[in-house]
Amino acid sequence: MRLVRGDKRLQLGFRLGCLIAAIAASTTNGCAANDRPSLKSAVDAAVQPVIAKYNVAGMAVGVTIAGKRYVFNYGVASRQSAQPVTDKTLFELGSISKTFTATLAAYAQLRGNLTLSDPVSKYLPGLRGSAFGQVSLLNLGTHTPGGLPLQVPDGVHNMDQLMQYFDAWQPTYAPGTYRTYANPSIGLLGFITAKSMNQDFTVLMEQRVFAPLGMNNSFINIPAGAMQNYAQGYTKDETPIRMAAGVLSDEAYGIKATAGDLLKFIDANMGEIPIEPQLQRAITATHSGYFTAGPLTQDLIWEQYSYPVSLKTLLDGNAPEIIFGATPATEIHPPLPPQDNAWINKTGSTNGFGAYVAFVPYRKIGVVILANKNFPIDQRVTAAYKILTSIGD
Repeated sequence: MRLVRGDKRLQLGFRLGCLIAAIAASTTNGCAANDRPSLKSAVDAAVQPVIAKYNVAGMAVGVTIAGKRYVFNYGVASRQSAQPVTDKTLFELGSISKTFTATLAAYAQLRGNLTLSDPVSKYLPGLRGSAFGQVSLLNLGTHTPGGLPLQVPDGVHNMDQLMQYFDAWQPTYAPGTYRTYANPSIGLLGFITAKSMNQDFTVLMEQRVFAPLGMNNSFINIPAGAMQNYAQGYTKDETPIRMAAGVLSDEAYGIKATAGDLLKFIDANMGEIPIEPQLQRAITATHSGYFTAGPLTQDLIWEQYSYPVSLKTLLDGNAPEIIFGATPATEIHPPLPPQDNAWINKTGSTNGFGAYVAFVPYRKIGVVILANKNFPIDQRVTAAYKILTSIGD
């Protein structure tokens, strides 16, 4: 049985059906999805072997089903203190932060502060006449500016040096023809967004995104009172580590959050929580498809696949060749409107943390995986796929 949003009678019948012992097999599958012990068994089966294989210190797994959220915690937030992972544990989100930056940019566009089709030079006049100044804001938000390194170059330590780098930059490809995943592009979009709104990026994120969504345990700069909840990250050789701030780090990979808070964001992406209409439109707008690149459709940072989707396709779309290589991109014109029948996902990594989120708007299901170790992406995708496919219709 599939829950249809807005059909109260069907939802009520579904809940009552879960209380009836003698029930049809098709409904039993749906009930199991909403039964916490059964869901926990499915999550355990998906993640415990991964935790053991890669010696992950701690993990939080969140699942949302038709607006109902569950969080399951494993292991410790710190090996040194043996502090367990709890619902308050803060994990580094890595590049999942980019989806929040994209949301803020879409929000700024709806307010008239910027237009994604505008060139960079409109907001950074110092880049007028340069090749990078002609790149559109949309190219920045879709990894298609023409070829940028994954990270801000080592010699760049401040915004003046970054502007010098962009002024001298020459494209490897014509903008819009190749997808090259990069932190500098989305980071600069975040910087421009804040500049267009005449406010600090961190303040904007807290006031315009976190607060309206009730994300009270999400931070770019963790306050002193919450530091006790900040998980200790670990490298592959078990060295303790946390991310260090750098140029554009706030905008590209700087958010720390709990699994519960991230589930709120996923629910907002599926229209499952009541929020201010303009913010909802901005969130939904980030699901528009602008380019195809390999097996994926590139949205505004989010990546989507037609649903149902095979695990192989998801693994191909999240493969190292796609993340670290240059993939030919084809513009979708006009852009693909936001699709409900899609698997939408994003990975996130820092040196000491690994994360993955995925959701299917049509089915109103989503999963969040946060760990204080950077374990392989294919394992994150596989675990998430197992969890979501265990949820009955």
